[in-house]
Amino acid sequence: MRLLLIVSFFFTFKTIYGQYGNYVPSQQKFPFDLWHDGKLVLDTGDTLRGNIKYDLQDLLQVRHANRLESFSARKVLFFEIFDQYYKRYRQFYSLPYSSTGGYKTPVFFELLTEGKITVLTREKLEYRSYTYSPFSYGGYVNRLVLVDTYFLLKENGVIESFTGKKSDWLDLMRTKETEVHAFAKGNRLDFDRKYDVKQIIDYYNTFFPK
Repeated sequence: MRLLLIVSFFFTFKTIYGQYGNYVPSQQKFPFDLWHDGKLVLDTGDTLRGNIKYDLQDLLQVRHANRLESFSARKVLFFEIFDQYYKRYRQFYSLPYSSTGGYKTPVFFELLTEGKITVLTREKLEYRSYTYSPFSYGGYVNRLVLVDTYFLLKENGVIESFTGKKSDWLDLMRTKETEVHAFAKGNRLDFDRKYDVKQIIDYYNTFFPK
């Protein structure tokens, strides 16, 4: 609810595959390659329900009422999908942001968790080098992978980028670090996996009821 109020405020004032070489296997799919059942809320207040497909350039398409429409983050307040890739519901908000500290433009952030610590994420594609055989020439392959980047939403509405490293997460939760570390270890949760991070932060947030 708090995040939705922040979104409304911004819009009111308008500050608001595995891949080898150059070959992309046709069977490679990322979440943004798929259509998902969901809904979106436009800046006009209208709600559209149907099949939604998003991309990494802050654009989305929606198929509804026998029509196909496209919208940028400037026109959308919020959208929610049941992700066919992760088999879970995901919520995205359009918020003004600038990675350089200059002019802010609306971009889509996934809301990972909200509370004492509110975490937002964005996806991007990066090449990563992986060792595949010590006996092969070079011994590694460059692979295009989907990477999650993290952001913290402060109580004043400021969005700050965050490293997402385990040590930095624990430092952020240092008042409950012992309990959080034990929870993550006991439930075999990995700080390198986005939805494991969600469970960990959700647990930490329970120490600070609203």
